[in-house]
Amino acid sequence: MTYTLYSMSLIIRGLLIGIILAFIFSSIAVISKTFHAIYHLVVSICDLLPGVALLPLAIVWFGIGEITIIFIVIHSILWPMSRNIMDGFQSISKIYIESGRNIGLKGLSLVKGVYLPAAFSYVLSGMRVGWARAWRGLLSVEMIFGTTGSGAGIGWFIFMKRTNTDIAGVFAALIVIIIIGIIIEYVVFSTIERNTVRKWGMVR
Repeated sequence: MTYTLYSMSLIIRGLLIGIILAFIFSSIAVISKTFHAIYHLVVSICDLLPGVALLPLAIVWFGIGEITIIFIVIHSILWPMSRNIMDGFQSISKIYIESGRNIGLKGLSLVKGVYLPAAFSYVLSGMRVGWARAWRGLLSVEMIFGTTGSGAGIGWFIFMKRTNTDIAGVFAALIVIIIIGIIIEYVVFSTIERNTVRKWGMVR
């Protein structure tokens, strides 16, 4: 349980920061065409980089510890979510945008009042993709950190059980990972979807 809570605390912190940054950058991209062009290029490049590939740089910058793991989690969710949000913004009918402007919305108020609600199905899809990437990245980094004796998450637990040839322990950890994934998908995301895009009639 301790290992699970440790991993969840890391991924929750990383996801929150990544989601906030994705919303901020994507909102600015709506307002500024120049920023949109630059940020779209950055997203296209960074989205191709696996989080584990950046681990050596992250270790140099932040050392071996929680900050490095959180950095990998942020990287894993920021780019796919930003891509989905911007794609969602571009898919919005101009009628909705003009309607928002006609009632006095502009800038960030237009983003909040029109863009985000209209593109929320894309936002939710980006969160799903980002969560899956971040979860895999977190476990991978924890297992790599296991070689240094640093860490106490599920990935580290799997590494230690594998080192001790405790197959039962490895399977137990895998079952926990599967259960967490099911809970996130069928409880958390399904609840959000049911109370937003399904309730609004955006999806069936």
